[in-house]
Amino acid sequence: MSESPAVRTAPYGSWKSAIGAELLVQGSVRLSEASLVDGRYYWLESRPAEKGRSALVQYCPERGRRDLVPAPLSVRSKAHEYGGASYLVSGDTVYFVLAEDQRIYRMDLDNQLPEPVTVAGNFRYADLCLDRARNALICVQEDHTPCAGGGEARARIIAIDLDQSLKSDPRVLAEGADFYSNPTLNPDGTRLSFLRWYHPNMPWDGTELCIAELDASGAVINTERVAGGDNESLFQPQWSPEGELFYVSDRNNWWNLYRLGSNQTLWEKQAEFATPQWVFGMSTYGFLNSDEILCTYTEEGRWHLAILDIHSGEHRILEQPYSDIESLHCESHRAVMIAAGADTFPAVVGYDNHSGKFNTIASSNSNPLPEAVFSLAQEIEFPAGERSVYGFYYPPYNPAYVAPAGEKPPLIVFSHGGPTGATSAGLNLKVQYWTSRGFAILDVNYSGSTGYGRDYRERLKDSWGITDVEDVCAGAEYLVAKGLADPERLLIKGGSAGGYTVLAALTFHETFRGGASHYGIGDLTTLARDTHKFESRYLDKLVGPWPQAEHIYRARSPINHVERLNCPVIFFQGLEDKVVPPNQAQTMVDAIKRQGIPVAYITFENEGHGFRSGDSIVMALEGELEFYSRIFGFPLPEPGPGITIENLDH
Repeated sequence: MSESPAVRTAPYGSWKSAIGAELLVQGSVRLSEASLVDGRYYWLESRPAEKGRSALVQYCPERGRRDLVPAPLSVRSKAHEYGGASYLVSGDTVYFVLAEDQRIYRMDLDNQLPEPVTVAGNFRYADLCLDRARNALICVQEDHTPCAGGGEARARIIAIDLDQSLKSDPRVLAEGADFYSNPTLNPDGTRLSFLRWYHPNMPWDGTELCIAELDASGAVINTERVAGGDNESLFQPQWSPEGELFYVSDRNNWWNLYRLGSNQTLWEKQAEFATPQWVFGMSTYGFLNSDEILCTYTEEGRWHLAILDIHSGEHRILEQPYSDIESLHCESHRAVMIAAGADTFPAVVGYDNHSGKFNTIASSNSNPLPEAVFSLAQEIEFPAGERSVYGFYYPPYNPAYVAPAGEKPPLIVFSHGGPTGATSAGLNLKVQYWTSRGFAILDVNYSGSTGYGRDYRERLKDSWGITDVEDVCAGAEYLVAKGLADPERLLIKGGSAGGYTVLAALTFHETFRGGASHYGIGDLTTLARDTHKFESRYLDKLVGPWPQAEHIYRARSPINHVERLNCPVIFFQGLEDKVVPPNQAQTMVDAIKRQGIPVAYITFENEGHGFRSGDSIVMALEGELEFYSRIFGFPLPEPGPGITIENLDH
């Protein structure tokens, strides 16, 4: 039978694709921090084409969409390094954290002339909450001012008098804990709820929910811990319109919704109504009215929406096209969220509870592609020893190409960051870039990932660098056994903590034939000594207490066993990275180079932890593709950026 003229035969990896790296930059933005105030929609757009500037955008039916904070100003908090909850809209005024100096500014939405409400200093702010009765702004403050004897940045919850903001010191409402988040006033302004936690806990390990009683002036009368502890993770305390406090807890293994004063969940379900609190302001539920909650939850790796009756506990699951949902907020029978489908780009989406309809307010990509080009996620469960592990498999797919008969595709295993995090089935162009060129992808939710209960999350306790590595190797071997991947072209890539899993897998196992580390960790001891406060004790539970367990850190650090690494690796590193300092990558590259193994090292001068600039994003993708093509010898339809690969003979 002759081949259709519309379909060409070409080796896997060499297919020409309409999903170019520039598509992730041109007309593409990263959406975050959606909100709904007085019927108007707000969100942040991180724009690669503007060197990663984070723009605050408003949409309202009567005047359409517009940028609120004028260019080149960028709205972004650096509290906890990862930020979040960096703006607040009230009426015709917006309060926001300016990325450049980390001060809070106030701006009239029509005049667009920002004025500072916090003094210059070594402070960072997040989680803004307006106390209207006292004309004060409540927020989390991170104080990096050097103090006698050194020490970490100090966290507190403060109230800023908006009438005297630059003339008087802010009032401290809570201090003494290592971390704070979610300051929220009840409807009559007499009680302030918040979360706090202490080293070595991360917010997904153990948090405490507190309520502070306030007097008429806003001073704290007393503070009481009302829920939580060392072995219970709480998430998003929120007051109902009637003044009841709700929150999410994993006390029954699953992050479920609770009302304060009751030990019974509103809806007992083996599903997660929360995600790990890496950034401030995360939200998975809201009050449509005084009787109903709109919530999102993840089950078997996919996100769903439901409406809960607060009083009866009855629930109704909504039919909707999305598989990834975040940043959910409600107001007067309406809601806003950031959602993506399996074949639709992440978008700011509105929901009307009266009509039951969803509408797209803004898409993350203005260059939509034909639906047929996308490889759709397939949920898989595979064994890793006696464990069951989960992930999403994406077969190579491009309607214009087929591979030569008998050829198996190269496989790239994606290792997500965190490691406390998760991947989802929502459309991701960074996946489609590879599948449309003829690569198979396995996006693994290895042990330690969220979305499968606390027990699954705690599988990584004391075993980071072991259990996660066994899981990614098992996933690759599972697909080889199924005939879905070429065993001689197994690759692995990941960023940050995912980059550590990459380097550990390449060093301590022989499953993979190459890999890519994006700002990944090669030396756990350096990370334990040099990282920022938020993660400074993170490894205590993943590896062991530092420095008592230093021998374990050294044993699990790929840099100390580089002689066992015998396959090519490419590294991508921002030179301003404070989370994973660049010396980690440089040291690893130098050691591999001395081994005579092919290695490439691509640095970005003005990038931190994660790449924001369009040029960096394009280079990272195109450079990685060129690296694989030269390592495995398959042709590219277009020339690569011309990267330098040390120790490569051809």
